[in-house]
Amino acid sequence: MATKNYIPTPVFDTLEEVIDQYKMVHSAENPQAIILSWLTHCFQNTLIPSYAAKEYQWILSFLYSYRGSADTFVAYRRDVERLLQWSWFIRDQSLLKHKREDIEAFIEFCLKPPKRWIGLKTVARFKRVNGQKQVNPEWCPFDAHVSKQEHKAGVKSKKESYQFSQQSLKVMFAVLGSFYNYLLQEEATTTNPIVLIRQKSKFIRKEASIPTVRRLSDDQWQTVLMLATEKAKQDPKQERTVFILSCLYGMYLRISELVASTRWTPTMSDFFKDNDDNWWFKTVGKGNKARQIAVSHAMLEALKIYRTRYLQLTPYPLVGEKTPLISHSNNQQKIITHTRPIRRLVQTCFDQAATYLEEKGQPHEAAILRVATVHWLRHTGISEDVKHRPREHVRDDAGHSSGATTDRYIDVNLRERAKTAKEKVLYKAADTS
Repeated sequence: MATKNYIPTPVFDTLEEVIDQYKMVHSAENPQAIILSWLTHCFQNTLIPSYAAKEYQWILSFLYSYRGSADTFVAYRRDVERLLQWSWFIRDQSLLKHKREDIEAFIEFCLKPPKRWIGLKTVARFKRVNGQKQVNPEWCPFDAHVSKQEHKAGVKSKKESYQFSQQSLKVMFAVLGSFYNYLLQEEATTTNPIVLIRQKSKFIRKEASIPTVRRLSDDQWQTVLMLATEKAKQDPKQERTVFILSCLYGMYLRISELVASTRWTPTMSDFFKDNDDNWWFKTVGKGNKARQIAVSHAMLEALKIYRTRYLQLTPYPLVGEKTPLISHSNNQQKIITHTRPIRRLVQTCFDQAATYLEEKGQPHEAAILRVATVHWLRHTGISEDVKHRPREHVRDDAGHSSGATTDRYIDVNLRERAKTAKEKVLYKAADTS
């Protein structure tokens, strides 16, 4: 059904829907018939290729294997579905038949997709109309975005400004490589076309040096925390904000580790004391990886203040206590399940700190805060600690898979490089003596 006029339609829905579909397919006597009924909206009343139902089932099983991490599932669904749609509706070819040149053609397509494949905002794939789930016509496989600063300035995203970033390209290579390895293990195919692309440099630029870690300066972080703390002195409800900031910076938590997910529900009992009176915090993070974080005295003090002033609880958690780590702002018994409220809260703190710095005559510091994101707090905490803590300790608390990742936060070499460069001269006066 290859056609240049094909309008992309979402194939796979939410993680919960994929889990339900997987269970239905694997318990059905005739799974092919069920899958074909699901695919009718994609093929828009045209003939469905004989290979489509089986490939849908392969992808369904592949995505189901990542049900332990919602973020990973979303990333894998995005890239595998892009390949599926291009294969079926542009290339008119089975996923299992792709060779190196096919994958290269797909990458070229992603770098410059047709405008009808590009959306101007991130929207739900499906929506309910009169109780019935229908395709959301605003959904597209690719999105054109503007920066946070441009958005605040009223700049609108345009399809002409769409760019497929180097980071997105690297992620896509990793995702599709994993997908074809899965097919190899399941004996669905005999080759991994991603591995066959020897000249990845044709698409991916090699970095000349260590990429810059995005983080706040000490002045920026201290301003953010100072303003939040001052508000909390006047209003105990603001202690929740101080505690969230403390967790993100002081324990290097990812924002997803503060909210309930299919892999973990953070509660107060995740703070615990060992036999040596040391406090720890346990969590399950990226890649469904469990880790235990050493808790500092300052972090323990922030926990105590949060519990006594805001939650009206004992200073420290009890064994087995099920109080949500971060609850809804208007319901202390209801745990937060989405990161969006926390993102908004932290962004408000950044904006207020930026305004404060502007009034102090520090426009450059303020401008950086305006474009900072929540994840910068994790980077900032790691960068500060690696200056005086053993690298291995920071690595384990941060949940890095190797010391090489932690090394990115050590900028001593960059400082020395910058220092020696400052003494370079462009012109030497002639010696006339």
